[in-house]
Amino acid sequence: MSSIMKVFLLLAVVVCISEAQQRETGQCLCQRVRNKIISMTDIKDVQIYQATIFCNKVEIVVTNNSGLRYCLNPNLKAVQRLMASIMKPKTSTTAGPTVH
Repeated sequence: MSSIMKVFLLLAVVVCISEAQQRETGQCLCQRVRNKIISMTDIKDVQIYQATIFCNKVEIVVTNNSGLRYCLNPNLKAVQRLMASIMKPKTSTTAGPTVH
């Protein structure tokens, strides 16, 4: 086999391996998103995944009190308000340090 054929064969193998790896890791977590928040009191945990080279969108994964996980549409106003309330710094009710 000529060296040119070996190079093309090697290149084809590298491309196939690269495509297979990208398909494994190149998918977003959220294949479907919910377009409403069912119950704010039922939310146990919220995880925000920023866009990456593998998934080009922001994903918001909610875990409810029974352990069910689902994704929310980050473009909805209710979801944006939820994120704003989560990210808002908490104000402390205790007194700060005193200076003498």
